[in-house]
Amino acid sequence: MPAVSQRGKTAYASPIRKLEDAAQAAVERGTRIYHLNIGQPDIPTPPEALAAMRRLDLEVLAYGPARGLTSYRKRLTDYYGRHRIALDYTDIIVTTGASEAIYLTLLSVCDPGDEVIVPEPFYALYNGFAQTTGIRIVPVPTYLEDGFALPDTPAFAERITPRTRAILLCNPNNPTGCLYPEAKLRALGALVRTHDLFLLCDEVYREFNYSDAPFFSILQLPDLHAHAIVLDSISKRYSSCGARVGAVVCRNAAVLDNLVKFARFRLCPPGLGQLLAEATLDAGPAYLDAAVAEYRRRRDVLIDRLSRISGVKCYVPEGAFYAFAALPIADAEAFCAWLLTDFSDNGETVMLAPGAGFYATPGRGINEVRIAYVLNTRDLERAMEILEVALRQYQELYSRATALTAAAPDDEALQARKE
Repeated sequence: MPAVSQRGKTAYASPIRKLEDAAQAAVERGTRIYHLNIGQPDIPTPPEALAAMRRLDLEVLAYGPARGLTSYRKRLTDYYGRHRIALDYTDIIVTTGASEAIYLTLLSVCDPGDEVIVPEPFYALYNGFAQTTGIRIVPVPTYLEDGFALPDTPAFAERITPRTRAILLCNPNNPTGCLYPEAKLRALGALVRTHDLFLLCDEVYREFNYSDAPFFSILQLPDLHAHAIVLDSISKRYSSCGARVGAVVCRNAAVLDNLVKFARFRLCPPGLGQLLAEATLDAGPAYLDAAVAEYRRRRDVLIDRLSRISGVKCYVPEGAFYAFAALPIADAEAFCAWLLTDFSDNGETVMLAPGAGFYATPGRGINEVRIAYVLNTRDLERAMEILEVALRQYQELYSRATALTAAAPDDEALQARKE
């Protein structure tokens, strides 16, 4: 049999989707799963966008430009303008979701062996993109105890080396929901100017802000046109994950020239997705206002419920729709797998994303999970009820197995765990 690549064998496994096979097996057994592992909103896609799809009268769905449809890019400048960001449509390249935006940007600003400084925990796929592009993530630790707040500038400055090319943020943050304040973003802007670095920011969740302070984009930073690159997507904003439409927004012509070379390798972003994306912009402000209010309600339900589960540690996220919680267990990945393989409560279970995969530092996040509050409040209540029951049972099983391990030979302890 021909050998497959070592690169594939050692490829990073996303913690968000790595338990999919176990979940599918649970479904086939008749178990209902409450999916809190993935940021798939259940908020309806704007009806204006779906209506536009139904009205389409196409004879040929042709290739489009590698940079994306001009009509969509021009309309996006109006969208950013409403967020006090002045752009020309040529500053925008449409991508196949934010994932491709991140990947192509890293290819465009980094060479193999270069370093990118990232606060951790971070969006899990950064690890995968770093591996495939040959760059090194240099983590800056943040901590649950202070809500995963963005560290002060010296924590970034002390990690800069001759191989550093960029600082990469996600604001509001996935997976923590932390919202980064304007003052700290301005300080990072000054730092990247001093060291001639790029400042990359994934701003997919900019609308989902539950604080009193307005969202501040790095594209609003003065004198940073050569340095600031925003990565964006309609997936969460307009509940259109399947459209696979994102964007890179940048005023640096050299970066855009590099990026479009790589974009041409995939010919063009999705044509139907772009048509839907353009039509989402017909949705008025009431659509996003309602979505934000609903996610705030869900956040409050989730945090209240988590705070009442013995041993769980959490905080109040200020943005996005994620919470990152510490559970009273030793190994979150083993627990998340057990939820799908060996547990159910009245035929139902919950699926979470293990926390360690959101870190670059070995050993961090092993008892943490990311919880996406993308379900309605009734389902969230039920999911938290299931989680509380599961934690209690798991702790009892773990205590029993530990006791047996201390008293029995290894093979007997293994059998005890299985039972």
